[in-house]
Amino acid sequence: MARSNLWTRDQLLLALRLYMRLPFGKLHRLNPEIIDLAKQIGRTPNAIAMKACNFANLDPALQARGIRGLPNLSNADREIWNEFLNNAESLAAEAEEAAVRIAGVNEPALIELCHPNGPTEVERLVRARRVQSFFRAAVLTTYDFKCALSGIAGPELLTASHIIPWSDSVERRADPRNGLCLNALLDRAFDRGFFTFDDKLCVVVSRRLANNFTDARLKCSLDQIEGISLQIPTRFQPDLEAIHFHRTNVFQA
Repeated sequence: MARSNLWTRDQLLLALRLYMRLPFGKLHRLNPEIIDLAKQIGRTPNAIAMKACNFANLDPALQARGIRGLPNLSNADREIWNEFLNNAESLAAEAEEAAVRIAGVNEPALIELCHPNGPTEVERLVRARRVQSFFRAAVLTTYDFKCALSGIAGPELLTASHIIPWSDSVERRADPRNGLCLNALLDRAFDRGFFTFDDKLCVVVSRRLANNFTDARLKCSLDQIEGISLQIPTRFQPDLEAIHFHRTNVFQA
């Protein structure tokens, strides 16, 4: 007899989205966010927590640290996870759409200054905003809401930085392995190729950046990052292939 209580695709997407937004230690049935989602999709808080924890068993970074979820993985869990690894952008857009449609997540209005030209442009902007929202939440959670170089905390000061730039890889736009949590100044410098990382994830500074702060009255620690090691997160560690791409194609050597 077929099981009647199988998880739907939307429910799996929302459970994965929750996993991306919560530290592993907060994936329990008493968490208010888990309780709210359980009410919205007709599952128990315990079921939501268990399903979210299942994804820890598929996260190699957590496994390497001896952190395990529950062993009752389903084929559907694996399929959703593999979809995420292969095309995070597509899955992120779908998960955020489900969050709006089912979980009642409020989306900010499109910025009027964008002046979208017709429904196709509006759809493109909505998708981009959803993907960016998914990516930012996953990256900031991964780095415990702290800059991976300076250690400064507080989401208002932090940016989810793409290692391979947004325009260079659609599939990796929402992949947290292609992300770093940096404060706003370091994000701008990294985005412009003023510094990068070697294969040991230590900072390599461009001479152009060094020239820019030579006469600065307040150097904002930019003269101190050479050789600093990136703080490695517990999960979704930065992809070395992405780092190599940045060093080769973005860094102003």
